[in-house]
Amino acid sequence: MSPPDYSLLLDDEVRAYIARGAAFYPPDAVNLTITEQRAVYDAMCAEFHAGYPEGVVAHDEAHGSIPCRRYEGMSTTATVIYYHGGGFVVGGLHSHDDVCSEICARAGVRVISIDYRLAPETVFPGCYEDAVAAFDAIAAAFPGSVLMVGDSAGGNLAAAVTHRARGRVAGQVLVYPGLGGDRSTGSYVEHANAPELTTRDMEFYQTIRMGGAPVPVGDPRYASLHDNDFSGLPPTVIVTAQCDPLSSDGGAYRDAILAAGGRAVWFEEAGLVHGCLRARHMSVRAAAFFDRVTSAVEALAKGAWPYTS
Repeated sequence: MSPPDYSLLLDDEVRAYIARGAAFYPPDAVNLTITEQRAVYDAMCAEFHAGYPEGVVAHDEAHGSIPCRRYEGMSTTATVIYYHGGGFVVGGLHSHDDVCSEICARAGVRVISIDYRLAPETVFPGCYEDAVAAFDAIAAAFPGSVLMVGDSAGGNLAAAVTHRARGRVAGQVLVYPGLGGDRSTGSYVEHANAPELTTRDMEFYQTIRMGGAPVPVGDPRYASLHDNDFSGLPPTVIVTAQCDPLSSDGGAYRDAILAAGGRAVWFEEAGLVHGCLRARHMSVRAAAFFDRVTSAVEALAKGAWPYTS
């Protein structure tokens, strides 16, 4: 198989987004120290921060002793718990601040972003335990439906907590999540050297997350595709980017839920890369990607399923 030609797969807007990000967070960032990685990642996030939509306010507070940020707009009984991406190594309440505020405004939901601890200071299963503690406290504090949303590493956490809390979650929307799929096939092979995320990057983040320990086998806390029971999961929407080694996890997870009798749909959006949420204000394709995410959140918050599968 010949490698993909990203000069053809990616349009000018997406390439401009990649170049803008690379000016702050270089493609070889995994070669930096953790402190340096966090510094350049934070600078990139600040560069892309788009501010809050009118009417959205945010409050910092703790849930289950975990620092969180709550976004409120219109009155709602639906609460989205958001877990940010960053390979379990970078990111925090600041990194997806504007994304969460826009989900709040556009989907008409309360959003609570979780500042789980990061590796290498906290290794697996520490971040998962933080995610669970925050979920339990938020579900108890806010009556109404609870939805799980996360991107990348945060999508991993959202799904892992959903598997534990099945029956208590109204729906989940997973954005280019890492769910522990087969790395010998599909997008893991075809897009092993994609812009924005490579399989080498993934190996680095995996090692840091585990503190150098072996990856656990059959442990759904680590990756939801390692579970042996996909029954009783809530309606699930997975949105991935075509040019991303993680994309095939979307299809594998959808198929596992459907085989167990659940509702799930997977959208692989063409011509986009991992991390494209941040490109939503400078790329037509990324804007449509974000539309897909917010529309899914809005539908699930209302108990609707506007999908054919």
